[in-house]
Amino acid sequence: MSKKRRQVKKSTSRTRATSRAAAPSARGALAVATSSRQTVRARVAAMADATLAVVDDDQALQSMLTVLRDPKEHSKVRLAALASLQAASFSVVAFESCRSDYIATLRAVMDDPDAELRQRVLGLLMREKDGAAQKRLIAGLENPAKALVPPEKALQLLGYDPHADAYRLARRIVQDPPNETAKREALRLLGADASARPVFEKILRDKNEAPEYRRLSASALQAIAPDVLQKHAREIVLDASESPDLQAASLTAITQFGDAATIGGDDALMKRVGRMRAASSAKVKQTARRLLTKYGQ
Repeated sequence: MSKKRRQVKKSTSRTRATSRAAAPSARGALAVATSSRQTVRARVAAMADATLAVVDDDQALQSMLTVLRDPKEHSKVRLAALASLQAASFSVVAFESCRSDYIATLRAVMDDPDAELRQRVLGLLMREKDGAAQKRLIAGLENPAKALVPPEKALQLLGYDPHADAYRLARRIVQDPPNETAKREALRLLGADASARPVFEKILRDKNEAPEYRRLSASALQAIAPDVLQKHAREIVLDASESPDLQAASLTAITQFGDAATIGGDDALMKRVGRMRAASSAKVKQTARRLLTKYGQ
């Protein structure tokens, strides 16, 4: 037996020994949690205590999966079963042999009529980078009639494992958003896509865009094209008609990430910042002072 296999076996043995020590109470909790004769409150309360039984015993796991799959069960009971299964899944070694059944059940439940259950299950699947869940989320963005969750939530979940189709749909939503929250989530998703640079540049320089979207665009550019952000930040600082919030954010970006030699030798910029220190909003004055202090003015 290899050293690695001996380690896995030893780890599994320790896990099972721990589970057996708590087995009587865990099995009792499982009996309550999975019994339709018990009240909803009693079953929900027992679910957490049943987790050790789920980790240690395949039959207990299957019982909990059955509760989760059953649309006739009360939604609170099913949500508690899901939480118990999720907690059990953290015992990676002990749970590994059952993981395929767990994932299959999550996939079966991801289009459940219960919206909260649907959303939580999709979140767990996307953390697992599950292709089936990703396809369903993308299908819902392409055709709202097939959506399992609101578009803003779909975009948020796709952020766990973004791919080209997700980026394509995020761009479309930025251009024609169903709501403001969806646009914000689309911009956040695109923040990991270097090819989205033109999108962020356009939004950052558009004074008709909401300040929040312009700030998100500045943050994205800092991550994917920092030199480009420095160029736009300088232009925003020099533009007296720009909003104080954007000017303050631009001053901060220049102060924290700018090239010292370039900034120190930029007479037009330094003169402008000097004037801002004397006659601007309190926030702009403060950020202007920081920039001048850093670059010796």
